[in-house]
Amino acid sequence: MQRRDFLRTAALGAAGSAALAAPAVAAGDPKVKWRWTSSYPRNLTSSYDACITFMERIRTLTDGGFDVQLFGPGELVPPLDVLDAVQNGTVEAGYTATYFYIGKDPTFVMATGLPFGMNTRQMVAWMRKGGGRELFQEFMDGFNIHYTPMGLTGAQMGGWYRKPIESMDDMVGLKMRIGGFASEIMRRIGVVPQLIAAGDIYPALERGTIDAVEYVGPYDDQTLGLYKVAKYYHFPGWWEGGINVGSFVNQQAWQALPEAYKAAWELAAVEMEQNILTTYDAENGKALRELVSRGAELRPFPQDVMSKAYEMSFAYYDEIAAENPNFKRIYESFSEFRKQSLLWFRVGEASYDNFVLAEFARRKY
Repeated sequence: MQRRDFLRTAALGAAGSAALAAPAVAAGDPKVKWRWTSSYPRNLTSSYDACITFMERIRTLTDGGFDVQLFGPGELVPPLDVLDAVQNGTVEAGYTATYFYIGKDPTFVMATGLPFGMNTRQMVAWMRKGGGRELFQEFMDGFNIHYTPMGLTGAQMGGWYRKPIESMDDMVGLKMRIGGFASEIMRRIGVVPQLIAAGDIYPALERGTIDAVEYVGPYDDQTLGLYKVAKYYHFPGWWEGGINVGSFVNQQAWQALPEAYKAAWELAAVEMEQNILTTYDAENGKALRELVSRGAELRPFPQDVMSKAYEMSFAYYDEIAAENPNFKRIYESFSEFRKQSLLWFRVGEASYDNFVLAEFARRKY
């Protein structure tokens, strides 16, 4: 099979991908070498190993012409400075979550996900089929960034707490590592939010600098060892029901790429997206059992906490939309897609899942 045909067939067949035109690598295409910096540490294998696979895939698809080198947080730039480093050309690309940068503009949250927003499948559908990515790219053009969705976590846990959360009163004054829009919602509830990079979470919790921390879910949380210093493991992570992580690329670097290299980047990104999601889905159940066996206590958030957070979240979105045209334009698209999608998921997906889960709990098979 010719490389042109192979790339086109693979791109069209990749799960969840848009139709990617993938021209053949030309003999005259230049050798390109990029630096790719990550906000996530090497020991979080779900994402870091997927990045390594991504780099290998890029090299294969381009016959070695496109060489991407991965650097961990702090090796080239601090973990939460990825946007600035890519924007100004210090590095060509970075792997990060857009919601780390809401201090620059709250619109950054939209590609990662909103509290009480859409689940993973809904979020992917909006980004790839509902116009979400195109709208977000228009926003990112203003920051000299080409954005590519590149990682899905599924629904996340609600984090680790030194003391159990039994009512809204227990949230007041709590020092918690949490980012994105959830930090503002938590602040309104009475929590004192802290933005701390992944590699600094454990020591901060161990020393008592913070009282609670959220990260992702059982697989990553087990790797970080958080159960050793805070045993109450609350759920669900209502602020991260379907999270997207992605890659920032400097616009000048992107525009200078041969078309075949761009196609290879987009194709490998779809594969990486699925790679990360299936890793979490395959490993979280086992990791959760192991965490419980080591002393973690699973606790659902109280209903008053969930209800108040839901109410405050959507009131906050309305406030921002009234002041920020970028946010308003994307949020309106997000909201309309969410409304239609929730109707279907309630009728189809949720009714099936709820029945099977209830029967499994009753029958144990």
